[in-house]
Order: sequence, then structure tokens, then C-alpha cells
Amino acid sequence: MNLLELQRRMAQDVRRPLTADHQMQRAAEDGSSMEAAAASYIAPNAMLSSFERLEIYNRQYWFRVIGAVTEDFPALQAVLGNRRFDALILAYLRETPSTSWTLRDLGAKLPGFVAKHPEFTGRQHRLAIDVANLEWAYVEAFDGLSLAPLSAEDLRILEPHSKLSLQPHLRLLALDYPVDELVLAVRQDMPESEIVSNAASERSEKKRAKLPPMRKRKLYLAVHRVEGVVYYRAIDREAYLLLGALRDGASIEMAVGRAFDGSKLSEKKQAALMQQSFAHAAELGWLCPWRDEQTAAPGHVM
Repeated sequence: MNLLELQRRMAQDVRRPLTADHQMQRAAEDGSSMEAAAASYIAPNAMLSSFERLEIYNRQYWFRVIGAVTEDFPALQAVLGNRRFDALILAYLRETPSTSWTLRDLGAKLPGFVAKHPEFTGRQHRLAIDVANLEWAYVEAFDGLSLAPLSAEDLRILEPHSKLSLQPHLRLLALDYPVDELVLAVRQDMPESEIVSNAASERSEKKRAKLPPMRKRKLYLAVHRVEGVVYYRAIDREAYLLLGALRDGASIEMAVGRAFDGSKLSEKKQAALMQQSFAHAAELGWLCPWRDEQTAAPGHVM
């Protein structure tokens, strides 16, 4: 075995998924002994066997990647509890291994994975989906791109056929539960140094946070960043539809039509709501000049 083969073999073994109780597997996929495999390229010492020495690296690799995902989803962990959450994350990482140079991207597909796997969430399935979507929106809003917003001159020359872009860091969510309250409650109990993306380096047990009661209530939320701080802002359904349509490339006229399609509001109330929605979006810097190439990922979740 030359050096390159040795490096590849060890990398493969170190990334081998852990057992349910966070131990290294004793057998490879083909049934061969991992103890024999470890002995073929790792020498034992007075304290540890070859397998035990390899297991240290195997466990630390997984504790690092599990920790990276966990730090981005503390509220989901609080909702599910440590045991169910760990099972969910292990299954997720087996199906969606790291392919990026940065641990930041590890949790990108977790909301979709949660939605497809109710066996990990049970009766809290819909709640868990909302929490996962909001927590990933937090990550994207925290480090998403920020562009120059519309200027006063830009606003003056807008016409019904004009198109607008939204800030790439802005995320729009349609939720079944008011999980902003839950996520904020969990994050308020965390030390300031932990409220960042990808901060863990080792596995540790956390006391389950006390959660506010959750009852179904439709919530439309804008997750955005102001001077490096992420905020959650409740918006009307019409504003959610309007902003989502603009992000999808609709003209202002078409976006307004989508926002009020089937609405029972009077024309006067519709006009007032639209004026208010545009004023708030412009004031918060969410509206940007139209870009033909949309570099940001879609920012609304249905």
C-alpha cells in the first residue's frame, strides 16, 4: 500500500458512519472485519488496539460534522429531544454527506430531509418542518449576499411593468406554527458565543430547553439582516405573495395581481395594503434594482 492508497483508505474508514450509539462499526459494508482492516495500516500501542486508535478519528470526524449541523438547528434539537435529533442527523448525514469545502453548507438540505422523513419527528412533524425551515433561513440571512437597495430616484421612475429584485439574504416563509417564538426562546437560552453558524468541535449533551406552547396559527415571516443582525418580521399574506412574485421575476403589476387574486378586501383596502407593503419593503432595504441573473437561491418556502 503506497502513501496515496493509505490516505484514501484511512479517509474512507474515518468517514464510515457511526453506529446508533456513536461507536465505530465493527464490520465494513461487505462484512469484512474493521479490526483486521485497521490492523493492516495502524500499529497498536500499549494502551489501544489498532481498531481503537482508528475509532478515535472516526468518532471525532462524526462529532465534528454532527456538531456543525446541531449548532445551526438548536430549536429543532429542543423540539425533538437529543435521542431523536441525533438519529435524524445521523440518517441525514448518511444520505447527504459533506461535499462542500465549508461546514456551513452541511445543513442546507436538512429541512427537505425532515419533510420526507416523518419517522424521526412523529406527531411533531409539521412543527419540526417549520422549525427546520426557519433555522436554515436564519443561516442564509446571516451570511447571504447584500446588495444596494433601490434609491429614491429608482423609486420615482418605477412603472407597472417594472421588475424588481429582492435582497439575496431575505427569506420568505409560510409557516403553520408561530415558530419564531420558539426559535427565539431557544436562542435566548444559548450563550452568545453559540449563536453562530458552525461553532461546535465536539459532541456534548445539552439540557433540553423549556419551550413555549405551540398551537397551529398561519404565519408569514420575512427573515432579514440589518447591520449584521438577523431579524424575524411578521408580514401579511398579501405582502408574502407580492414579494414572492417579485422574486420570481414578475412585474410589479403582475405581482400585485397575484397578491390579491381571490382577495375579499375592497379595492380601497387593497390599495392601502399595497402602499404599506411597498413602503415597509423599501424602508427596510428589501427592494433592489432588477438583475437579469438571480444569483441567490429561492428565498420562499411553501
